[in-house]
Amino acid sequence: MDLLLWRHAEAVDGSPDHTRELTPRGLKQARRMARWLEDNRPKNLKVLVSPTLRTRQTATAFTDDFEIVGGLGPDGNVADILAATGWPEGNGAALVVGHQPALGRLCALLLSGSEADWTIKKGALWWFTNRVREGETQTVLRAVIPSELA
Repeated sequence: MDLLLWRHAEAVDGSPDHTRELTPRGLKQARRMARWLEDNRPKNLKVLVSPTLRTRQTATAFTDDFEIVGGLGPDGNVADILAATGWPEGNGAALVVGHQPALGRLCALLLSGSEADWTIKKGALWWFTNRVREGETQTVLRAVIPSELA
């Protein structure tokens, strides 16, 4: 299975939190990463998105075919992301457009074995693959792409 974690692009400050829109810079970040994703997307990709406006705008730069998942919102956690995606046993690939701190905590768990407060830049994407080699399950970091390098 492939798991892609995309932090929403830059959004305006303010409240209510769920209705914050992307800034002009955030729209550029989202479009840049969407082009990279279109060129590099894994097969059978399902896109799962937080219900916030900024995550939906980020995802829309790539596709209109996404599922909004309440557990992926700003108050979501690692368990919510794992449940929504089916990682690591699921088939195909899942792209999660979500928030800190849950995305960073999941990256830490997948790479170090325990949750920690790792930071993912706004608009950046982390791509993991799960595989079994000689009976051992392995998590492989395939890519970390900040929006400015997409």
